[in-house]
Amino acid sequence: MAYAIFKTGGKQYRVTEGDTIDVEKLAVEEGKDAVFEDVLMVGDGSKIMLGDPLLTGAKVTAEVVSQHRGKKVTAFKFKRRKGYHRTKGHRRDLTRLSIKKISA
Repeated sequence: MAYAIFKTGGKQYRVTEGDTIDVEKLAVEEGKDAVFEDVLMVGDGSKIMLGDPLLTGAKVTAEVVSQHRGKKVTAFKFKRRKGYHRTKGHRRDLTRLSIKKISA
């Protein structure tokens, strides 16, 4: 079972063909393909290819399933006995990808 580790949006993801993952928002329309060429490692069960830091010629192709927003995250700060408290929250913009092909 082939797998790859690639990076996008400042994070690294380990994927196999057929996986569905959420990544930071990409400027790609739904239904289109996104190609990631920042591949760090490709494994094939018995054989592993490592990059230094990136593998040349390796790429991961994924289809954009949807653009959506993540769950709400709440940050609450307070200082005891001072009457100070602040609540802030945010939701991340995400892109859901379906991995189609890993090529080394």
